[in-house]
Amino acid sequence: MKLFVMMLFFMLPIQWEPNFDNAKKIAKEKHELILLNFSGSDWCGPCILFRKEYLESEAFTQMANDNLVLVNADFPRKKKNIGSPDVIKQNDMLAETYNKNGSFPLTLLLNAEGKVLKSWQGKPEESLTEWIAEVKSICDKNR
Repeated sequence: MKLFVMMLFFMLPIQWEPNFDNAKKIAKEKHELILLNFSGSDWCGPCILFRKEYLESEAFTQMANDNLVLVNADFPRKKKNIGSPDVIKQNDMLAETYNKNGSFPLTLLLNAEGKVLKSWQGKPEESLTEWIAEVKSICDKNR
């Protein structure tokens, strides 16, 4: 039974917080950092690769569940993928604050107040293992 529960846990997809203000509250309550990812989910090749190879990996999911509140500011181009007006407004505000140059992908590690602690433009140059270790190290230093 324990093995089944463990397998079920690892099969769950990673959870993304849809509301940035709520993400800040959660991060403050849980003493975690916020990972804010700017992506173009239906047109940006490096964004799609980064998500598949890094953000959806089992190793990242395990680390993120104990250390991060995840927020995705997505800027899709296909009509069927565009979010609600509230989501669009929030993502535009996040871009105005954190991504004025319109870089994709852009990944930021923020504290609960929204201060940028580290940023990665494009897909990380480090291997998945090295990148996760770097993120975890920053999380540990900021508890």
